[in-house]
Amino acid sequence: MRILIADDDPQIVRALRITLSARGYEVFAAADGAQAISAAVDHHPDIFLLDLGMPQLDGIEVIHAIRGWSEAPILVVSGRTGAADKVDALDAGADDYVTKPFSIDELLARIRALTRRAPQQEPDPITEFGAISVDLAARSVTKTTGDHTERVRLTPTEWQLLEILLRNPGKLVTRQTILTTIWGSEHVSDTGYLRLYVSQLRRKLEEDPAQPRHILTEAGMGYRFELGAYSAG
Repeated sequence: MRILIADDDPQIVRALRITLSARGYEVFAAADGAQAISAAVDHHPDIFLLDLGMPQLDGIEVIHAIRGWSEAPILVVSGRTGAADKVDALDAGADDYVTKPFSIDELLARIRALTRRAPQQEPDPITEFGAISVDLAARSVTKTTGDHTERVRLTPTEWQLLEILLRNPGKLVTRQTILTTIWGSEHVSDTGYLRLYVSQLRRKLEEDPAQPRHILTEAGMGYRFELGAYSAG
């Protein structure tokens, strides 16, 4: 089981890494909110342990970004003891809240409880649409024309965008969610930048980029992936 620890206190991260690794967990760590989102996209943790007072992006912003595409349990581990902080974190999408300093036995019990409630991990599917095949596990995209199959090369940002959409098939993914997840909350208004990457992705994956069938625009809101609907884009 994979756990992501996001905390800017290196001593806490080190202690938790040692403790959790000794109990068989695969542990990843991030020192700020932006790193946490990047690690979440790269590793798809089964459980998140998040501090609230992190640099770059705070814990609440990270929770919002994660909840845009993941249902994995989120345990907030924070020095903030106020009721309002707890309510804000839980309302944002956290599943549990532990205050610092904490008992390691209590923390492990909370993690075990969340593990029991965590959705069962399924193998990453291979998604096929039109001439395109996307293997999320292998992080590869191929295009088949007749008897010829070639690899489609995506930039890291294009891959992140495609993965977010494919992991939410048929669902609206808001522009804010995509921008925050990939670039951080300081870029939530950079919709032109996002449109550029969507255009590039369509050019590589759609049969007719001007009349997309799969990467669809929801005007004024965001984007949606469909296996075979039609849209004017």
